[in-house]
Amino acid sequence: MKDRREFLRISTAGTVGVLALGTYACGSGGKKTVEQATEAVKAATGMGVGLQLYSIRDAMTADAAGSLKKIADMGYKFVEMASYADGKFYGVAPKEFQKMVEDNGMKVISSHTSVEAEGITTASAQIMADAHAEIGVEYCVQPWIEEKDRNIETYKRMIAEWNKVGEIMKNVGIQFGYHNHNFEFKPTDGMVPYYDVFLKEMDADLITMELDCYWALKAGQDPVEMFNKYPGRFQLLHFKGMGDEVVEPFYTVDKDDIVSVGAGVADYKRIIDARETAGLKYFFVEDDNQGNGKPFEGVKASIDNINAKILV
Repeated sequence: MKDRREFLRISTAGTVGVLALGTYACGSGGKKTVEQATEAVKAATGMGVGLQLYSIRDAMTADAAGSLKKIADMGYKFVEMASYADGKFYGVAPKEFQKMVEDNGMKVISSHTSVEAEGITTASAQIMADAHAEIGVEYCVQPWIEEKDRNIETYKRMIAEWNKVGEIMKNVGIQFGYHNHNFEFKPTDGMVPYYDVFLKEMDADLITMELDCYWALKAGQDPVEMFNKYPGRFQLLHFKGMGDEVVEPFYTVDKDDIVSVGAGVADYKRIIDARETAGLKYFFVEDDNQGNGKPFEGVKASIDNINAKILV
């Protein structure tokens, strides 16, 4: 996971929307337009899916405008960002990036940006909140914790900071959130941090959970059982395909078997069917592996599989 840590270190200061699939075959053998597909998905499920731009991070660095056009042409209508620093997104001012997204018929829903273990000043948090409010996001999400900080004492200190940031975000109309990997489920000092520290000490009004279902599954967790035990706490989800069954839970961030959504063994239809219990508002495709060198092919395959196998 070194590349993700480096990406966040560089791009942070201090993880859905409606999927409008491209043309697809309908039961009569005809074709539907993007707009018709969107309405069909909304009518069937009340929701759809967006893209976490970390999935195409190298392409976004090289050509943000061109990359956004490519995913818009696939049918994505909403995005979650993964590059904020010093009041800018992907190196440009909030309104400029917002226009870039909206010119392609899409909308920014969420943003990943870190509050590190040493904390954040009130002034810095306010700058971060104001920049996100200017770009019009609904959510701002803490996506990662450095390995050196993965202990109970530091978790508690960080969560206290996040509650403060959540209050500042709430004051500008943004919901703060937390995106997990699998290490939060590793038994530590007689506790399971995700349940005994994160969900317990996070103010539920100020911090929602963006459950990365792949990483929860890798840690031996059942997302549907989590929804049943903590209803309404999961406004956001991340979907990524899982190539192999989990034989034994593990807690290292090993992403070698990430595949396109719907191409692996993870049962996302069962998960999406439990959306009301979860409190789900939006979910996103996220491909940490960037399609194993073919990022646009990877996210296109995810869209097609979601349409054919999950949102049906």
